[in-house]
Amino acid sequence: MKRTPRYTDEKLGRVEVVEDFLPPPDQLVLKETGVKVTISLSKRSVDFFKAHAARSRVPYQKMIRNLLDNYADKYAQRPLTKRSSGP
Repeated sequence: MKRTPRYTDEKLGRVEVVEDFLPPPDQLVLKETGVKVTISLSKRSVDFFKAHAARSRVPYQKMIRNLLDNYADKYAQRPLTKRSSGP
């Protein structure tokens, strides 16, 4: 059973008003532009992401997208090698 807090009329001490520093709600969620692609993945990979996504209660596509974004962010700083830059 939850306990209800008991409030008193005690003094709070020194109180300081802080200027609002939070951005407006429409700036809290920055959405990147997306590109729709068609890709064939192994059943094993999709099953893996679906299982983990179900446990975390998030869409499995979002998990895959975050994985790819993190990979791209990590390696985007490195110069292209002969193998990755094409012929």
